[in-house]
Amino acid sequence: MPVKFSNFNSEITEFITENRDDFEGKLLAEAVNVASKINEILMTGNIDLLKNAATLVEYVVEQKEEELINFARIEGVAWAQHSLTLSFKLEWVQAIRRTLWHFLQKFDQSNGNIISGNEFYELEKMINDNLDYFLNNFFLSYSDFKDELLNTQRKMVEHLSVPIIPVSPAVAVLPLIGIIDNYRMQTLEEKVLTDISTLKLQTLIMDLSGLTTMEEDVIVHFENVLSGVSMMGCKVVITGLRAELVKNMIRLGVSFDRNVETHGTLQQTLQKYTAL
Repeated sequence: MPVKFSNFNSEITEFITENRDDFEGKLLAEAVNVASKINEILMTGNIDLLKNAATLVEYVVEQKEEELINFARIEGVAWAQHSLTLSFKLEWVQAIRRTLWHFLQKFDQSNGNIISGNEFYELEKMINDNLDYFLNNFFLSYSDFKDELLNTQRKMVEHLSVPIIPVSPAVAVLPLIGIIDNYRMQTLEEKVLTDISTLKLQTLIMDLSGLTTMEEDVIVHFENVLSGVSMMGCKVVITGLRAELVKNMIRLGVSFDRNVETHGTLQQTLQKYTAL
């Protein structure tokens, strides 16, 4: 439960509002590095640091926990979206902390030292805890947004690494290049089966001539993918099998579905299936 300190929480907010110019001047003096970036941050992310500082102080002093959490999350996303420097945010919040305590002292003095010793310690704990709570939620929101963004970008890159290229209304080519690991094989499975349905493919030509490595467990997964393609009524044609990959397949006892056809080169296969 929030603790009311002789019912002067709102009075503190009102005191800071009445002395807003002095508060902002003190805050800018405390946050030297951020002060020079205020306009840049406003232009970059439409983030008004001084206005947001006043909002944060209100939520902290008046113990508006729900509003504080939502505000922290919104701020975290905004800073993450625009890749704003986290060190500036940390410096800014610590400057708000110092400035707030400076004005709490002025408030108490102007009111004849009305804050008792016990109230001071409770007030100190509440304000510092709430500011830390804001920072924790801010950083969690920032991190979650960045993680989601990285995951989305990774999926996009992985899908681009499985390029299914239609060469006729019923035929497409899938050139595989580089290393195929488990994650990429899962992406391949998802994209191949989806595109066969979407493009209504009858023949999928997989060119493996650019493949450098395929681990043993991935080879077995690959065999299952080929079976899945056949189950969807699409014929698989494999070209460019390298000797090392074939040896590994033989050693693992991997045998292609009867609907899988193999050819030496992609050029030969295109000539057969597209009459080029």
